[in-house]
Amino acid sequence: MSKESITTPSAESLAEAARQAGKKGLPPVHKWNPEFCGDLDMRIARDGTWFYLGTPIGRPELVRLFSTILKREGDKYFLVTPVEKVGITVDDAPFVAVDFEAGGAGEAQNLLFETNVGDKVLAGPDNPIRVERDPETGEPSPYVLVRDGLEALIDRKSFYRLVEIGARQDGWFGLWSGGDFFRIIPEDELPE
Repeated sequence: MSKESITTPSAESLAEAARQAGKKGLPPVHKWNPEFCGDLDMRIARDGTWFYLGTPIGRPELVRLFSTILKREGDKYFLVTPVEKVGITVDDAPFVAVDFEAGGAGEAQNLLFETNVGDKVLAGPDNPIRVERDPETGEPSPYVLVRDGLEALIDRKSFYRLVEIGARQDGWFGLWSGGDFFRIIPEDELPE
């Protein structure tokens, strides 16, 4: 009887697999469905900080690398390679939209967001903006879809800038981008 070597996934093995798979752009994580290997002590905080074993990951290039092998299934998040799948904790959204550029005006406006890991995404039909409001405080939490079910929380400074260029449409205050109107708040709830 032969003994097979059983390896436990680690941040290092996942990073190496991501490096190999991502040499030509984003790895095709949507095609990878390996067996679940267990949970990894990795967490993405609401502010976009990635932690491993309770310590912030201080190397932006490593965070970017991990972000390329992130996959969402339902409400759960995983880092995947062709042969490994490990669960991680995400406090809110896995990314943070830290800036945006607006081009055009009115219905022809386009909003190009940049995330904390360097992704750029044009808001529109394939990458909608949505806003959730806290039921108790009414405070908004705005998001933009980045890719494959992965969203970015739009940071506060960017959201304030977005509100400045908002528009009114059919009883709503919201934003135009990519030919779509994204609702933020009913007009009658706007402060006077």
